[in-house]
Parts: sequence; structure tokens; C-alpha cells
Amino acid sequence: MTSYKELGLVNTRDMFAKAVKGGYAIGAFNFNNMEQMQAIVQACVETKSPVILQVSRGARDYANINLLRNMARGVVEYAHELGCDIPIVLHLDHGDSFETCKDCIDNGFSSVMIDGSSLPYDENVALTKKVVEYAHQFDVTVEGELGVLAGIEDEVSSAVSHYTKPEEVEDFVSKTGVDSLAISVGTSHGAYKFTPEQCTRNAEGILVPPELRFDILAEVEKRLPGFPIVLHGSSSVPQEYVKMINEFGGKLKDSVGIPEDQLRKAAASAVCKINIDSDGRLAMTGTIRKVLAEKPSEFDPRKYLGPAREALKKMYMHKNIDVLGSAGHALD
Repeated sequence: MTSYKELGLVNTRDMFAKAVKGGYAIGAFNFNNMEQMQAIVQACVETKSPVILQVSRGARDYANINLLRNMARGVVEYAHELGCDIPIVLHLDHGDSFETCKDCIDNGFSSVMIDGSSLPYDENVALTKKVVEYAHQFDVTVEGELGVLAGIEDEVSSAVSHYTKPEEVEDFVSKTGVDSLAISVGTSHGAYKFTPEQCTRNAEGILVPPELRFDILAEVEKRLPGFPIVLHGSSSVPQEYVKMINEFGGKLKDSVGIPEDQLRKAAASAVCKINIDSDGRLAMTGTIRKVLAEKPSEFDPRKYLGPAREALKKMYMHKNIDVLGSAGHALD
């Protein structure tokens, strides 16, 4: 058993309370490798932003739980070396079972999500409560979920979305004891968040998605005043990287994300954690494709992963400053 406190990490409790009070959200940025992790930490240190390093079940298997635990220790030391001891959470994204959550808690994660949203309501409550009871013994915070997002990202997929029912949130939080709640208000997983039929097109021919269901969010806030709310599937799918990927051999047709002005509006409410994964994948993939296309004789990974890391850092700094509003709040 390794406590996250031994690694220098924090849980989300104090972090979320400050975000709700301050009217900003904290980025939960997924990572799978060292370069992504470096970009996230560099961006958050430079913007003095708290951060949630997020690991999906697939990324956990890819990177290995023992390596992740020691990378987390290194991340804290790395931030200190860069000049700012920002609060860092290591969070399991979309845990699918009690066993997965327990293994992460036992290996230094400071926060876990148990996703029982696809289960019948009572089963979701029972599973979430079981995880909470174990996690709270070690001061690990837990995120639950009500409602189902459409889309595909790693091992999480659904053909349709089911909006969160506001009338269920009080009962769910009361019975489970969760520390935060992910809700479904129209966001979606992956780079293909909406079909063309669900969208309109602007003058440039780019798809414009329907607006998020802020009425549902407002009703949830009314029923759970001051309670931390989470948005999944909140990548904005930057068109510059979609174009870059397509220009250099890729094939991403009609990729569209959540407009950043809507995310900023959400961040000013009780939404205090916004998950961003696909944007990082797009920035990294686009940059790597561009470097290799322009320099086809290059075979040193540092020469294409380095520029990809810089592109990621730039994008995450933009998110912290212009979208989430978390910049400058690391030492609150």
C-alpha cells in the first residue's frame, strides 16, 4: 500500500472547494507517456495552475501501475524543480470496477472515478458507495457519474447520450457519499462528438454543435448548491490540428468539439473539473505527422516528440488561461 501523500500528491477536496468559490475549473488532462506528462506540468507551472493528471484504464494498462506511481512522485519533484509547487492530483478516469479503483488507491492515486452510469440506478448507487467507503479510509476522493455520454474514447463508448436527471442527484450524492459528480449535459467523448445532422455549418464549412444543456446544469446546481460538478468529453477539437492531421496524411472528417466559450461559461458555475483528452491527442498527432512529412529522413524520436510536447504545452497554457480560468490559482 502506497499512500498518495507519500508521493506529494493531493486529493480534490480542497482544490474543488476553492474552484467553486473562485468561479473557475481545473483541467483534468489525460496522459499516456512522458512527453504528455511533461507538457502538462510545464504548462501548469508556467500558468501557476492546479492540475489533475488523469489516467484512463487503457492508459493505466499501457503505462504500468508501478511506473505510474513512480512517475507521479517524479511529477511532484519536477514541478518543484521548475519553480512552483502546484497542487497535483493523480486521478483514475472511468474506473469500471471496485477492484480497479482499489488497485489505484493502493498504488498512490489520490482520486478515482467509479463509472457506474451504464448500470441501473440502484446498482450504480451500490457500486459507487462501495468505492467511496474504501477510498475514504485513505482520504482518497471519489467521483461518481449520473447520465451517459455518447462517443468513443479508449474503452468508454456509447452510441447515444442520456442526459442527467436532476431529480436524481440529491439522492445519489446522499446515498453514495461521493466528493464530486460527473453529469451529462451534451458533451461527448472523442473527436467525433456530433454527427453532421446534429450540427449547423458556419461560413467556413466547419460544423457548429448544439449548445450544452445549461438548463440541466442550473437545476443540478440548485439542488446541490456548492457541490463540485464535473464535465467529461469536453475537448474543443481545435480545427488547426484537425487540418494539420489531414494535410499530412491523416483522415479526420467532420471532427467537432465543444466550443470554448461554452466551456468557459460552465467553468464559471459549479463545474470545477473539465476533462480534456482528445485535444491533446490531436495536437500531438498533428505535430508529429507534420515533422515526419517535412523531414522524412528523421528517425530520432526526440526530434518529433519534442515539438509535439511544445505544441501540447502551448495548448494547455491556453486552456488554463482562456478557457478554464485556473491560471494564477495554484497557491490560493
